[in-house]
Amino acid sequence: MLALRDLQKSRLICGALVMAALAMGGCSSQLADMTPADAQAHPREPGSYLPVHDLPPDRDQAVIPPDQRAKIEAELAAARDRQAVAGKDAK
Repeated sequence: MLALRDLQKSRLICGALVMAALAMGGCSSQLADMTPADAQAHPREPGSYLPVHDLPPDRDQAVIPPDQRAKIEAELAAARDRQAVAGKDAK
């Protein structure tokens, strides 16, 4: 009989603890929204979109001439081929 009363008391205490934990859990979302006193204020409105129709300013530098561009592309292709061969040899 004494064990039954102890079991009922422990169930009652556990129930009270669970209810208190649930009640405190409901407050956690409000606590997370609080900010420290020295924090900077963040704007509440969402960020604005970038200007889509605005074009960048014209370049001051000249475009690479076609012959230099072809030379650079050939050098890059040769480097790629050398690395591909070196990669196959390493395996």
